[in-house]
This record gives sequence, C-alpha cells and structure tokens, in this order.
Amino acid sequence: MPKLWHQTVEAHRRGVRDAILHTAAALVAEHGLHAVTMSQIAEETGIGRATLYKYFPDVEAILVAWHDRQVTGHIERLAGVRDRAGGAAERLEAVLEAYALMTHERPHGTDLAALVHRGAHFAQAQRHLSHFIRDLLTEAAKTSDVRDDVAPDELAGYCLHALAAASSLPSETAVRRLVMVTLAGLRPPGPE
Repeated sequence: MPKLWHQTVEAHRRGVRDAILHTAAALVAEHGLHAVTMSQIAEETGIGRATLYKYFPDVEAILVAWHDRQVTGHIERLAGVRDRAGGAAERLEAVLEAYALMTHERPHGTDLAALVHRGAHFAQAQRHLSHFIRDLLTEAAKTSDVRDDVAPDELAGYCLHALAAASSLPSETAVRRLVMVTLAGLRPPGPE
C-alpha cells in the first residue's frame, strides 16, 4: 500500500474519531448523559452504527476518549505556558494561573463531568498533572523560590486542591487572587 494512501486513510479515521468525540460531548451537554445513545451519535455524526461500533463499544468509552483528548490538550497548553515563561518562579506562577483559569472555564456539576472525573483514567490524568506541577516546584525549590521543607509531591497536591476552588469563583480576577494566595503558601518560610 503506498504511503500516501495510508496517510489518507489514517487522516480519515482521525477525522471520523474526532467527529464522534465532538458530537457525543455536544449531545451530552444538550440532553444529559443518560439520554444519549449510540444511534443518536451515529446519526448526528453522519456515520452508520456499525462504523461507530468499530471505533467505540459504548457511549461511556466515547466520553472517556473525549476526556483523554481534553486532558492531553490541557497538558500541552500548560507545557506551552511553561516554555514561554522566564525563570523557575515565573514558570510556576504562569502554569498555576493557566491551570486555575482552565479550571474556572470548564463546566462542572454536569453529568459529563461526573462521568469523566471518576475511575482509573481520571486518576491517571491527575497523576500526570501532579507530576507536571511537582517538577516545576522542584525546579523552583532549587532556586529558593519555593519552600524546600515540604516534599514537592505534597506541595503539588496542595496546589491542585487549592486551585480546584477556581471552578466556583465569580471572575477571573478572583481566580488570579486565588493563585496569589496559593503561591504565598509555597514561599520559603522567613527567618524565625
């Protein structure tokens, strides 16, 4: 099989998969998790049910794949923010602010959020994010911008839990204040 043909088939499969993920998430947002069926997804996507089942066994598998794609996109976005910032402290602050703003923007309390924020795949995504933050904290501790009397893993957990509150804040200004308070908790203790 010529390479060009293979790339075309792969691009088609990616396109179909992306359309399935987008359609399923939109249907769940509009109708609720329990109201969406594989038949609806196939019809709205414009593919046959048999084709849909070649890609995914059920609605939950589609939504888990959609969430995995979202998480990957968020990590890539955070990595881009990190890479554009200056020193260790600036990178940490920029990433924590970007994460808090993403948390503030995403919908919470929906059936979709409840589904994707449970199970092993969510725990894996949280670990990946925690390690990403931990590495920034470790780097900032080496430059004395972050306290070193608490393990970086614990500090990463502190940051993620503290910034989860961004989801219920009324404005981006309030989110930025939360980030500043979180960063204050990371500073090295002063002389006693």
